[in-house]
Amino acid sequence: MAYQNLTMFSKACEYGIKAIIYIASQSMLERRVKIGEVVEHIDSPEAFTAKIVGALVKENIVQSVTGPYGGFYIDKYQMGQITMIDIVTAIDGDSIFNGCGLGLKDCDAEQPCPMHSKFVKVRADLKSMLNSTSIFELAEGLKSGKSTLMR
Repeated sequence: MAYQNLTMFSKACEYGIKAIIYIASQSMLERRVKIGEVVEHIDSPEAFTAKIVGALVKENIVQSVTGPYGGFYIDKYQMGQITMIDIVTAIDGDSIFNGCGLGLKDCDAEQPCPMHSKFVKVRADLKSMLNSTSIFELAEGLKSGKSTLMR
């Protein structure tokens, strides 16, 4: 049986995270990037990615300058303060921390699904990891060549 790419984030969130990491890595080099460059380096659809990055601009996670020398960037002083949880909640909300692991409409400690108690720990660990991982840290890995955004 072949498995599809299993991920806990929505496609929008995946593209948003990759876009932020790429934009941050270029911001470290004091470069602004246009949306075409972002999608080329993260292998994503342009219109969809532009919409996601636009939403992140509205959330003040990414900055944007218009004009021929414009583009997207992240303030280098803000980069260490932006965590993965900021991006995930800006794009997907907090449903990853509250929804049922099996997709049931009503699942809680009083009427749990069979996986409920297992997901409580997974969610707590995920939330902790997202809270403690900064965009700077991820962009540094990309900039140094220790990580990649495409395969």
